Amino acid sequence: MIPVQRNWSGSVQFSPAIVAHPTDESAISRLIADASARRSGIRVVGSRHSFTPLIATEDTLVSLDRWSGLIETDPTRNTATVRSGTTIRSLGPLLRAQGMGMENLGDIDVQSLAGAISTGTHGTGATLGNLSTQVEGLTLITADGSRLECSAESDPDLFDAARLSLGLLGVITRVKLRLRPAYRLHLVQRRERLDDCLARLDSAGAMNRYFEFYTFPGSDWVLSKSMNPTADPVRDHPIRSFLNDVVLENAGLNLLSELCRWFPNTSLPISRLAVRLASEYEKIQWSHRCFASPRFVKFNEMEYFIPRSSMADCIREIQHCIRRENHHVHFPIECRMVRADDLWLSPAYQRDSAVIAVHMYKGMEYRRYFEAMESIFRNHQGRPHWGKMHSLRADDFTALYPKWNAFLSLRDRLDPAGVFLNDYLRPLFGTGSG
Repeated sequence: MIPVQRNWSGSVQFSPAIVAHPTDESAISRLIADASARRSGIRVVGSRHSFTPLIATEDTLVSLDRWSGLIETDPTRNTATVRSGTTIRSLGPLLRAQGMGMENLGDIDVQSLAGAISTGTHGTGATLGNLSTQVEGLTLITADGSRLECSAESDPDLFDAARLSLGLLGVITRVKLRLRPAYRLHLVQRRERLDDCLARLDSAGAMNRYFEFYTFPGSDWVLSKSMNPTADPVRDHPIRSFLNDVVLENAGLNLLSELCRWFPNTSLPISRLAVRLASEYEKIQWSHRCFASPRFVKFNEMEYFIPRSSMADCIREIQHCIRRENHHVHFPIECRMVRADDLWLSPAYQRDSAVIAVHMYKGMEYRRYFEAMESIFRNHQGRPHWGKMHSLRADDFTALYPKWNAFLSLRDRLDPAGVFLNDYLRPLFGTGSG
């Protein structure tokens, strides 16, 4: 009997009829062709870090965890072709051994490569796009089991649709990445006043290759983090990093979170305490060891992309709303920047974006808080991250995405029977016979 499947936070639960772990592309193709012949559904699962039911299915669930690793590398051109089930965490050392590194990453590295690019996972940087913009070529297994290659040269429209497609156009099996020569980063984390941070957003984005900050509910302080390439040697203290990343940011946060769960009225005072306890530090480390931090404390999350010009106003509105409506929340609010792109379903489509993420500790009521935050985001023409909680419907996306109907037509052509749809995706993307 197949056990109930869950996402990372436990907010999504489902029971597939089949769970498959193919080890090569031929097996993936056979699974898809068989699902098509039976007119049943198929969804692909990565690390389960999406908070929306993207992976949920009662039919066939495909895990690509046994289809991982490098296929080929070209250090002279700084490219690598990678099996799609490879995790971001394992990819970093593999690329470092070849003298290369990814130009940007998110703050969590457990995702599979295919899952990360398919949902628009991103890092931060005013001049840098999401992970999907680092893709130079894709291999898809489409709904009839055939193999389809796409790139900017071979089929630019398909390429701009497929690089961020939620698994709706086919199962990604190979990803060709544009990389950089391996590099080190100088990371600086500091506390500063919220007003000072908001006043220097433009300069901070321009002066630092990577810049982000965390604003704390009910607090006038933020924790800012900048990272810039450096030729200096590694300068890191393993014990200090362990105390900060594991003991303080995870064990300490878990203890405070449990206190908030049992006594919700303590949430805002604990948020103000947390920013005072947060450590200021610097280190120099290889890039793939700087971007991500361990995340052991589970939460639910909503994240929206808004015009970058609205960032300061939006954050002030969020803080005012939290205080005015007395939301019981202690988790910091993550604020990042992403460059505009031309990917059809990208939340940063043709718009330099600020990306603001709100969280609620697992087991605490999040709906009232998320509804209030979503109202603010939508007033700023926000587009939700595809893997994070939201309440939008098809009509909303039609208005937000100029290429929405073009994507629906392409999806309907490549998967007319809706093999890659599920109960969550069908009302959003189902057209024609799908």
